[in-house]
Amino acid sequence: MSKNQLAGLFNLEGQTALITGSTRGIGFALACGLGQAGAHVLINGRSADAIQKVVDELNSRSIAATGLVADVTQQDEISAQIDRYEALTGPIDILVNNAGMQHRAPLESFEADVFDQMIAVNLKAAFYTAKALSAFMIARQHGRIINIASVMSLLARPGIAPYTATKGAIANLTKGMAADWAGYGLNCNAIAPGYFKTELNAALVADKKFTAWLERRTPAGRWGDVSDLVGTAVYLASPASSFVNGQIIYVDGGLTATV
Repeated sequence: MSKNQLAGLFNLEGQTALITGSTRGIGFALACGLGQAGAHVLINGRSADAIQKVVDELNSRSIAATGLVADVTQQDEISAQIDRYEALTGPIDILVNNAGMQHRAPLESFEADVFDQMIAVNLKAAFYTAKALSAFMIARQHGRIINIASVMSLLARPGIAPYTATKGAIANLTKGMAADWAGYGLNCNAIAPGYFKTELNAALVADKKFTAWLERRTPAGRWGDVSDLVGTAVYLASPASSFVNGQIIYVDGGLTATV
């Protein structure tokens, strides 16, 4: 294989990628990374102003980006926006189901309405968005779906049982997507981050005792940086992963590999 052929395996030029919940954190980092690999990125969120701010920033970095305003927890809303984009603009080749939320509380006092909200944001939204796009991807016999799982797809710790439940479901939903859609040319995989410095983990990052524990517990000895996820996302979005399906790739500094 020549250098040009090898480079082509990771080239996303001519592809359009929708990244849900991409106005900040992991979603924003992945939008930057996929854009730098050549993809046109669709920035998603509920606030048109927040989306436009990100689009303008990415455009200033010579990354092709536009906005797709939609609440991904509302099936009719995200379906309508995807249908509209496909009809008026063109195909969406890559989906990154990134939208997510966290809430920490003891399980015995966890509010039912917050649990329902977490299921809607962390799980139902991924199903709704993938389902809406699957019809187009199946018709084209091609598509890449990347779900954002977590080390909590595999593990648990006190105070986040509902989050763990949703991320465990995302991991198995990913396998189910592959089982149903691989035969139609879709590649469906998940990235499972470890502990990363994001808005969702701001309280833990600020907790010196927790940070000290995490640095001892993680073989790499540090928090993850969102840039650490970009290479895996580009790989799963690109031709390089053409025979990779239904996999959960843990990007966690070795956390889940050790006791």
